[in-house]
Amino acid sequence: MITYHSVLAAKKRIEKGIYHTPLEHSMYLSHENRQVYLKLEAQQKLKSFKIRGALSKMMNLTEEEKQRGVITVSSGNHGSGVSYASAILKDVKATVVVPESTPESKVEKIRYYGARVIQKGENFDAANGYAKGLIEQEGLTYIDACSDEDVISGQGTMGLEILEDHRGMDTILVPIGGGGMITGISIAVKAINPNIKVIGVQTEACPAMDAAMKEGVFYEEYPTDPSICDALVGGVGRIPYELSKSAIDDIIVVSEKAIKKATKHLVTKEKVVSEPSGAVGVAALMEQGERIPGKEIAVVVSGGNLDERLLKKLLEG
Repeated sequence: MITYHSVLAAKKRIEKGIYHTPLEHSMYLSHENRQVYLKLEAQQKLKSFKIRGALSKMMNLTEEEKQRGVITVSSGNHGSGVSYASAILKDVKATVVVPESTPESKVEKIRYYGARVIQKGENFDAANGYAKGLIEQEGLTYIDACSDEDVISGQGTMGLEILEDHRGMDTILVPIGGGGMITGISIAVKAINPNIKVIGVQTEACPAMDAAMKEGVFYEEYPTDPSICDALVGGVGRIPYELSKSAIDDIIVVSEKAIKKATKHLVTKEKVVSEPSGAVGVAALMEQGERIPGKEIAVVVSGGNLDERLLKKLLEG
């Protein structure tokens, strides 16, 4: 069960292995009636929030689970976290299955920390299907990126940090892929202040959680249009879906055009290197700011693994 206390326990487990990332005020996104702060997980170890959940889970494995070895499916950042955690623990072998479309820079980072990398499938859902077969063949321990209690509790430690740095925050914008990050953050912050609004942001190319909540349907897989946000595509996690009505106050779906603009804004104005998936909260403020309540707003910039070629293209565009 994911609770405030499970998030606190995760914080104690992982605090020596992660950074307490900055919460920086944004002059450009703020105005007289709204102050905006960027939670810079793009400056976390491995340049992604995913290390929080991966470490939380890996450090809580049983000896039997460690001996079997672990496997996960990732578009890059979660895989890096699992690979890094296996290197720290030393006695755990990791396998990471990534879609064939995963940027090479992310694949290289996973390999660097020693995991076996298998590139399979045209998208996340296809890669996940391949991994399930491998689990049966090799008896591996599966680490779910978005529907595991230890992983979600680890992601929730971000929420604790936000309120440690700014107790008066009244709204938090969080990117949604599978939904683990927003679920963990919401459980943590609403235990401290039930009035905080936690708003998710998705790309229009794959609004899986938005559709799931509106239709009351669990979408383990979801059709995806071509997207600049490789980390926010695919279906939703079972646990995040089941907790979505209590954890998520609203979801804003943003255009791919707005995401590109927000990524460029972060690099050129805020001097923050963010991958597009990490910039969707800023895109929501820039494209649909009138929908966002609150005077003190935190925006989670969840990752900074921006492909060099994509950065060049965005800056030239």
